[in-house]
Amino acid sequence: MYKNVLQAIDGIEIYPLISFSIFFLFFLGLLVYVALLDKKHVQAMSGVACSPEDESDATIGGNKQ
Repeated sequence: MYKNVLQAIDGIEIYPLISFSIFFLFFLGLLVYVALLDKKHVQAMSGVACSPEDESDATIGGNKQ
């Protein structure tokens, strides 16, 4: 039933091409972004979550009360 409905729509064949193009361009852009990242920044950020700082007095946003 759905196949007949979709076949009746004029220009329906362009939608899969558009969606694949958006998908491909997004991940291509993401790959370029990662390739061009500053390696020093990535190295510095890699240890942020595991830093041995005392977190008992830290609050959300870094503001101490």
